[in-house]
Amino acid sequence: MQDLLLIPFADYWWAYIGFIAALFVVLAFDLGVFSKPGSVPSLRSAIVRSIVFIGLALAFNWGLYQYLLHELPTRPELAGLPHAQLARDTSLEFLAGYVVEYALAIDNVFVFVAVFSYFAVPVQYQQKVLFYGILGAIAFRALFISLGSVLMQYEWIVIIFGVFLILTGLKILFLPEKPLDPSRNPIILGIRKLFPVTPQFHGDKFWVEIDGKTWVTPLFVALAFIEFSDIIFAIDSVPAIFALTNEPFIVFTSNIFAIIGLRSLFFVLQSMVKAFQFLKYGLGVILVFVGLKMVWLNEAFGGKFPITLSLSIIGAILAVSILVSIAYNRAKPSEG
Repeated sequence: MQDLLLIPFADYWWAYIGFIAALFVVLAFDLGVFSKPGSVPSLRSAIVRSIVFIGLALAFNWGLYQYLLHELPTRPELAGLPHAQLARDTSLEFLAGYVVEYALAIDNVFVFVAVFSYFAVPVQYQQKVLFYGILGAIAFRALFISLGSVLMQYEWIVIIFGVFLILTGLKILFLPEKPLDPSRNPIILGIRKLFPVTPQFHGDKFWVEIDGKTWVTPLFVALAFIEFSDIIFAIDSVPAIFALTNEPFIVFTSNIFAIIGLRSLFFVLQSMVKAFQFLKYGLGVILVFVGLKMVWLNEAFGGKFPITLSLSIIGAILAVSILVSIAYNRAKPSEG
């Protein structure tokens, strides 16, 4: 793996602060302008917002490439290195990380649909749950990426994470999927032991006061389960992107760009979850591939598996899994 960081935190802490500040501006704009309390976004609105978030990610990547292209030659420690190639590879690493995280986010949508169905969350309250769920996801990802940037400096940790990703991918490919059962989730059981849960919703409130006692609503329980599920997803997705790049800034920004578009993506895909039933197998193959990169391929290619080849493989796997899903659904009616 590459030891030299092009965007070290010590020198580029201002980039993190600026990115986080811009992130909250975007989230505030999205919540305040595009989302009205208790409203249900139309499919057209959700598609437009999804396209806007994808456009923002691509614009950021282009800006990052242009900045590195002009800034890297000014750094003495990088003298003699191919600056243009480093800038290009870094931007491709962002793109690969974003594609992987976005694909995993699509898989996350399947969980959200199941959770909202299980708790019978009214559609007009789902936006609020998703918004706070995304804020929690950003906080957890920042924590996991901070820990990962330290742990991934040790080769044996890299190998452990690589093996874990391979096993996770093989589990997705070959073991039957267990039905989602929030009633047995330890977080949900813990909440119900700590707080009384109201049998019905109280508007979009997460908790209410009844006879001087604090009760949590089913909306809060649904939010807690979504946060818990994102932690589980982060255990897969964060190491997967570290397999593509050793730059914590790239891991963080690509993760966050995929997450902030998740709310709009949910309203686009919620009615089409069954149309992508083969996507999970594509994700399983991707996890096996990035696990192999960490365990073997990076070392076999002189410390860094070519990012252009990684991006091509990931894109091809996703394209095949989506096309197979579409072909399967088109052929299905003729069989019935």
